[in-house]
Amino acid sequence: MYINYYKHKNYLIAMNDQQIPQGQGGYQQQPQQPFSQQNVNPNFQNTGAAPPKTWLVESILVTIFCCLPLGVIGIINASKVESKYYAGDVQGSLQASQEAKKWTKIGLICGLVGLVLYVILIFAGVLTGIAGMGS
Repeated sequence: MYINYYKHKNYLIAMNDQQIPQGQGGYQQQPQQPFSQQNVNPNFQNTGAAPPKTWLVESILVTIFCCLPLGVIGIINASKVESKYYAGDVQGSLQASQEAKKWTKIGLICGLVGLVLYVILIFAGVLTGIAGMGS
């Protein structure tokens, strides 16, 4: 017969509510490492240097206000920067930072060019309307 146990404080509780002090039979839970130590590359050497700039905030702002597709590409690259750095891939982290910077700036430029063209077309339309009213 299989009995399920769950841990409550220092006791293992069987499904029939029988308390078994830990260490006296039943399922023993293996100690786990803290979360912060589970996903860290054991070969990572902390040199005290900070990871490269992520460009995440800038990419989000470009996505919202300027150019959605290019901002999303910037966000994707920005999200890779710290994860690659803490995995020990410093060169990959630098490359992801440079890619995020590139796509964020391209998105900003496209958004500004679009805004300038929009203002020019609106202004041209207003002038055309004013010129048409005078005749």
